[in-house]
Order: sequence, then C-alpha cells, then structure tokens
Amino acid sequence: MNQYNQYNEQFASAARQFADTAAQVNQLALQNAEKVFALQMTTLEENVNAAFAFFGQVTETRDNDGYKSLWPKGVQVARENVERSINAGQEAFAATLKTNEAIGQIAKGQIEAATEQAKDVAAKAAKSTTRKG
Repeated sequence: MNQYNQYNEQFASAARQFADTAAQVNQLALQNAEKVFALQMTTLEENVNAAFAFFGQVTETRDNDGYKSLWPKGVQVARENVERSINAGQEAFAATLKTNEAIGQIAKGQIEAATEQAKDVAAKAAKSTTRKG
C-alpha cells in the first residue's frame, strides 16, 4: 500500500507541475498576443491618421497645380504606411520568436525535471526490489 501512495503522490506532483507549466505557457502566449495586437492597432491608427490627413489636403485643393503637388505627398504617405506596417510585422515576429524561445526553455526545464524524477523513482524501485530479494 505504501508503494501505491508513493506512486499516487508522484502522479499528483506531476499533474501539479503540468498545470503550473501550462499556466506559465498560457500567460506568455497571452502576453505576446496582447503585445502583437497593441502593435498592430497602433500601426493601423497611425496609417489611418496619415491617410485621412492626406485626404484632407486633397479635399482642400482647388486647382491643377495643387493636385500636381499632392502626388509626391501621396506617394510619401503610402510609402510611410508600408514601412510602418513592415516594421510592425517584424516587431511582432521578433516578439513571437522571443516568446516561443521562452516557452521552449520552460518545456526543456520540465523535461529535465521529469527525467530526474523518473531516475529517482527508478533508483528507489531498484533499491526496494533488492532489499526484498
């Protein structure tokens, strides 16, 4: 019966460790999703503001010369919007990569801990078998 309690205790401990690890991983993933969402929303807001500012200039223009001068400004606004979007994508990718590395380190630590625990259990089982035999 003692060995049954020992296995039950080890199983409960492993289940707690798994739940703790899952909570850590979920927290990291959620934090990353929040960062990426905030980054994308900020970029979208900046792009929309730039586009509306440009369209405001377009509506105020009254002659052909004014429209001709707007062409380079429109190209600049479009280019800056694309650059902001690319930079946001790169930042999001870097943040996600960093989060995945952190999750990988957590998993590695859990695997190492489980391996050590399994070695301890095997060693205890081997000792108890040799004592009885």
